[in-house]
Amino acid sequence: MTKLLKTLTLTALLAASFSALATKPERPYGLVIHGGAGTILKKNMTPEAEKAYREKLDEALAAGYKVLEQGGNSIDAVKASIVIMEDSPLFNAGKGAVFTHEGVNELDASIMYSEDLSAGAIAGVSHIKNPILLADKVRTDSVHVMMSREGAEEFAKEQGFELVDTKYFFTQRRWDQLEKVLKHTPEKPELSEDEAKNSKFGTVGAVALDKDGNIAAATSTGGMTNKRYGRIGDSPVIGAGTYADKNCGVSATGHGEYFIRAAVTYDICARVKYKRQGIQESADEVIHDKLVEMGGDGGVIGLDAGANIMASFNTEGMYHGWKTSNGQQAIKIYKGE
Repeated sequence: MTKLLKTLTLTALLAASFSALATKPERPYGLVIHGGAGTILKKNMTPEAEKAYREKLDEALAAGYKVLEQGGNSIDAVKASIVIMEDSPLFNAGKGAVFTHEGVNELDASIMYSEDLSAGAIAGVSHIKNPILLADKVRTDSVHVMMSREGAEEFAKEQGFELVDTKYFFTQRRWDQLEKVLKHTPEKPELSEDEAKNSKFGTVGAVALDKDGNIAAATSTGGMTNKRYGRIGDSPVIGAGTYADKNCGVSATGHGEYFIRAAVTYDICARVKYKRQGIQESADEVIHDKLVEMGGDGGVIGLDAGANIMASFNTEGMYHGWKTSNGQQAIKIYKGE
């Protein structure tokens, strides 16, 4: 009888253990994206344009979140979101990239993964439809972190990428912007103060935390309108435009020269790690204090290991949105929204 009771007790304990495992709460996961910051004012936005931006942000968010929801990793999630934005003429990345002084498109992108701190970046490419995919190929299939221009495109061909004709990137809107910038002089201004400021930046980015607790951050851009001399901004620079470790992931958008010198994305994650403070507070210290003191404009998005979302910008607006397994979801554009 005693032996029977012991067997029944052990069976009950095992059943309880399996039941506890089965009902163990899932690790939180989430995704946050951005489509660039700048002087984005509701009074200057038509209802049709605002609707188009919100719908495309929602589409990009849904694509990346679906990957996470189905158990996929954070790297695939950020790529899924960014490809949607790179394929849209609305954003300064991929199809919607701005023109350089010479009237060509030079694209930059970077990606980083917290699990092993692997990173990949490409800069100044002109024939890659989705730069973020090539940046990830650099991360996984090369011994390097960053490649540029013709060398990056040679690597792309070796990896089976199809190079597209430069005509693919032409949009009338971006061409008209370049022509206005080229004609602009202090004596005969073609650009308003806001237009002049906005010509200096434009980016897309995404940060994801998956069910395994791994964070990925990624950023893609067409750079600065009228840029010259092979200029490269912060977007492909690990620690400036993109950073991810086990504590934090961040993607930036703004005036790249300032973001590089301020090591913005790394600084935010370092504050989370070493000061043990929240990601929003860490970002606000960098974006609203450090960067403002330097004279830099822009913003960041990110999340931490607990799927706590962060968005911080010192401009009038930033196209951004997020969705988490905790039930948080939003698409936002304007300051104070």
